[in-house]
Amino acid sequence: MSTPVTPQDFPEIRWKGHWIWVPEEQFQLSMGMPGADHPLEQETHGLFRKTIVLDTIPKRVPTRITADSRYALYVNGQEVFRGPIRSQPRRLYYDLFDLAPYLKPGENVIAVYVKYYGKPKSYWMPAAPNTVLGKSGILVFEAHLGDGNWLTSDDSWKAQKSEAWSDEGHNGAPLAGGGGGVPIEILDARKLPANWKDLNFDDSAWGNAQRVPSVHIGGFAHTQPPTDPYGSLYPRPIAKLGGAIVLPESISTETVSGLVDETIGSPVVRVAQSRISGHSGTQASIPLKLKVPAGGFVRLMMDIGRIVSGLVQFTVRAPAGTTFDLSYVEAPIKPGPMDFLGVHAGSRYIARGDYDQFEVFDSNGFRYIYLLVHGAVGTVEISHFAVRELIYPWQTGASFSCSDETLNRIYAAGIRTVNLNSHDAFIDCPTREQRAWVGDSVVHQMVHLATNLDWRLAWHYLTLANSPRSDGILPMSVVGDIESSGSFTIPDWALHWVHGVYNLYRFTGDADKVKSFMPTIERILRWYLPYQTSAGVLKDVAEWNLVDWGSLFVEDTSSIVTALWARGLREFAEMAAWLEENASRRWAEALYRKAQTGFEMFWDEARGSYIDHIKEGVPQKPMSQIAGAIAVCSGLAPQERWQRIVRNVTDPQKLVVRSWTGSDSGEYSQEKIMRQMQGIYEANWDTDYQIVIAQPFISYVVHDAVAQAGLADSLPDLYLRWEQFLEGGYDTIGECWGWGTHVHGWSCTPTRDMIFYTLGIMPAEAGYSKVRIEPRLGRLTWAKGTVPSPHGLISVDVTADTLTFDSPVPAVVSFAGRLSKEYPAGQHTISAH
Repeated sequence: MSTPVTPQDFPEIRWKGHWIWVPEEQFQLSMGMPGADHPLEQETHGLFRKTIVLDTIPKRVPTRITADSRYALYVNGQEVFRGPIRSQPRRLYYDLFDLAPYLKPGENVIAVYVKYYGKPKSYWMPAAPNTVLGKSGILVFEAHLGDGNWLTSDDSWKAQKSEAWSDEGHNGAPLAGGGGGVPIEILDARKLPANWKDLNFDDSAWGNAQRVPSVHIGGFAHTQPPTDPYGSLYPRPIAKLGGAIVLPESISTETVSGLVDETIGSPVVRVAQSRISGHSGTQASIPLKLKVPAGGFVRLMMDIGRIVSGLVQFTVRAPAGTTFDLSYVEAPIKPGPMDFLGVHAGSRYIARGDYDQFEVFDSNGFRYIYLLVHGAVGTVEISHFAVRELIYPWQTGASFSCSDETLNRIYAAGIRTVNLNSHDAFIDCPTREQRAWVGDSVVHQMVHLATNLDWRLAWHYLTLANSPRSDGILPMSVVGDIESSGSFTIPDWALHWVHGVYNLYRFTGDADKVKSFMPTIERILRWYLPYQTSAGVLKDVAEWNLVDWGSLFVEDTSSIVTALWARGLREFAEMAAWLEENASRRWAEALYRKAQTGFEMFWDEARGSYIDHIKEGVPQKPMSQIAGAIAVCSGLAPQERWQRIVRNVTDPQKLVVRSWTGSDSGEYSQEKIMRQMQGIYEANWDTDYQIVIAQPFISYVVHDAVAQAGLADSLPDLYLRWEQFLEGGYDTIGECWGWGTHVHGWSCTPTRDMIFYTLGIMPAEAGYSKVRIEPRLGRLTWAKGTVPSPHGLISVDVTADTLTFDSPVPAVVSFAGRLSKEYPAGQHTISAH
């Protein structure tokens, strides 16, 4: 195996490759102000080819490539790499790999497909262009062939703008998640040569690529990076995505009379309006022959058996012009109108009549596929249909099991869910938006830390989200339509990102990385200062203080927002002390003490916890689980109250599920959301007694509070609430209690907690230089697991009587009711009594 390709293989600052684009889109110079001359916001598609002749193949061919927006690279028809990972334009990433394994003596062809999205998407945002560069798609490539010989992108490459793709797929379709979600791909294969990626393809009719210069005052018309608006390009810091080829578990077919309305642009809407009324079709399997009748169409429903995330691919033999409309969904489609925030992902493929092999370019998540076959009469054969998963690799070695099989299922479901939401960033759900929400991601991060030996994505999340607005607060979602718009944010999401940096400090002890994030943390904490009252608490914090999907009251003077901010202050102060930044530590500690003094105004002695808010100077009755939990986690609550608070806010007789947003039908409620937008929040529960339970996301703070209060033995019982998601054949964790998507990474707290609190494995010192082992089995009779650390795997096997562990670092061991004791690195067996 060759030595991995690294940035050190490319020591020069200036690239040898040039920015290139298709010849059909000629650029016009202008004298406009920087950023004023915006692109046309049109989706465009470029095909590129370069033929080379090699007498011998070097042992290594270090290669790097990037594009705006996305590319797929092929050598001699074989896919090599695709990317780049999502990036803010001024922090554009490039991919590195060894090209040698794909080359052969003699002629070789490099082929690249580049898709430029044009309009902001959930995972892409356009550059602020100069006069030329940044207005369109672009590609840059270079490969070192040895002995000073380079293969680089330039105007000798053949290129063509392809008209095979269309953006009509969004016409008439609701927008997933209220914005630009995963693109709907429409491909007319009759306009795309089947063998354009192959060596024997004749590209003599294609034009030559044009070099794309950076034209502005001071730009020197450079066509080689680094250039504005992309600046210095960055090497990909995370692993290549991949996964299994997954086949449908079941397929049913039915012939439907009547024609598909081809005036509808969206394949998703076409499917929804194809008169679905349940599904009572004939069971079938691949390979499959279909008869498309005159005056009708064939509809298939495929159940993959579980939620997957990746690229749909199929091979068919069909008359030219046969249309395949696909809709990707989590659950079977219900008759009736489409939900305005539901899943609206799909594709269309129009057959060329020969060599019809299709693979969707953009990744989608789903369990079920609905497929309409129409547009031509006759026999259609489907010889292959599958999904090629594209998710972040889970490096094996970690494990957990215990005496409760239900908890084992929940643990595994949490890993599967977070894995499906681990792409080139942590995303909310693969089936709806695929946005990189700054707050959601902290749970994904902690599940990775507990269960995946590869922590690179856990730390890349912090870098990607480190993109503050001009006022210092973070966007609610980064690299996409939301960050691009510059609109209002969820301020408390930035405070969860602060907690993510705190995890970096605890788990790696990397002082340089932690220090690099400290200025942003301070700006986030300072953003809240104008909202701090003379009493020290926060009042009238602007923008969207979401906290959770539960029915929480954060209007006016909020205990919850105050305590989340205070947790950030305390974590910042601890990291500042560790970095010996004493002025920063003193600043944060002074603000924290002031908040701690004022926080007493929220205490309800009779109910034994903290109320949500005070309005117009009057304490209000509503009380939520999170108000008490974050009071404990932030340390604002005196320690002598912790157990009382936790017992009260986890009392099942008091807890009630309520949401300002969720409906009784399992979806988002448009009516409730409209009431929220008008500022209407009305409690429909007994506010004198009942406590609103935290939804799955913010439950991570609740469980932190339970453990911090010394009550972690109760957690195995609390984990059981998550069993409700594992019904109907689903093996993933859903978004909320009773509604939302079936696969939401922010909900996977129990998987983290079975490691952190049930096995009790956590860093005892920064960088895991010591491990703390505090098993708290509760009602379980045994639990065991293997957990990653920077120094190697830590194994723990615990019963009611005995603890056996093997650790590469010293361990501080504690049983309930006993003093901690430190043990040297190695294997030990200890009595629990």
